[in-house]
Amino acid sequence: MTGQIRDTNGRRIDYARISVTDRCNFRCVYCMPEDGVSPLTHEDIMRYEDILFLCRALGDLGVRKIRFTGGEPLVRKGFVPFLKEFRASFPGIALSLTTNASLLRRHAYELAQTGLSGLNISLDTLDPEKFRSITRVGDISDVMDGIRAALASGIPNIKTNTVPMRGFNDADLPLILSFAWENGLLPRLIEFMPIDDDVWRRKMFVGEDEILAALSRRFGAWTQLGPDSSSAAHPQGPARYYRDAGGRTVGVIAAVSNHFCQSCNRLRVTASGQLRACLFSRREMPLLGLIRSGDYDGLGRAILEGMSAKPQRWEQERSGALQMSNIGG
Repeated sequence: MTGQIRDTNGRRIDYARISVTDRCNFRCVYCMPEDGVSPLTHEDIMRYEDILFLCRALGDLGVRKIRFTGGEPLVRKGFVPFLKEFRASFPGIALSLTTNASLLRRHAYELAQTGLSGLNISLDTLDPEKFRSITRVGDISDVMDGIRAALASGIPNIKTNTVPMRGFNDADLPLILSFAWENGLLPRLIEFMPIDDDVWRRKMFVGEDEILAALSRRFGAWTQLGPDSSSAAHPQGPARYYRDAGGRTVGVIAAVSNHFCQSCNRLRVTASGQLRACLFSRREMPLLGLIRSGDYDGLGRAILEGMSAKPQRWEQERSGALQMSNIGG
């Protein structure tokens, strides 16, 4: 089974985000309800051997970058040894990770040895009280320790992901960006996405235009970078990158107000093995049965069939509760 995944709109799909767990040690307000979510059973979650089987199929279908997410991936036992096995099995696939960094200090050196090509760290505030408020349980000092450990270990291409929320952390953006720039990190600002009404609040939404206007008032004018710019580490990704007169760069992901659907190159697989062609769509293609039965050709056909349903652009679907923690952040 070889080839490339292309959807019905001609978009080449070469990037997969795979959730390794639905569990997280935080309870972030934009990700899940305060009382959390019902965790998957051991039998329902993809085993590491299942994920490797899936990655083999994805690689043969032209996927060239895989990002592992959660929940929080580092809460899953054996995750770092799994990454080492992944790297040995798929040396030609770029490997990256999204984490809240609270457990990063103890794993950073080993993670660096896996050949990570990038690390995304969720960072919505530097204020300890606000951090505990937004995560409900987290300690910002753990995250700071994790970031320092990641930098010291030599992990490349570290980005910070911040979700601006009106009345909560929108005034903190200059401090967060300055922290990132001073430490050699690439900051990105992500619009608050309306995945589900249980966690999304329209009054807290801050769009790209408002974000850029606020940054211009604080730092001066910004120039959008072209897709061939060396500062845009993943120019085919969702972020638009901007640079100010001082050479500082910020990425903005405007998934709601200025969507990037026309260039979307990604697919998602949940921790339970459900293929999602679009983050905002409720349509899923079950893969776990095919994976566990060893039906390699059937798995390839299911992936292609599932991606054929990728919509031309996202539409909000609010039938039932669904949080980012269920999908894979």
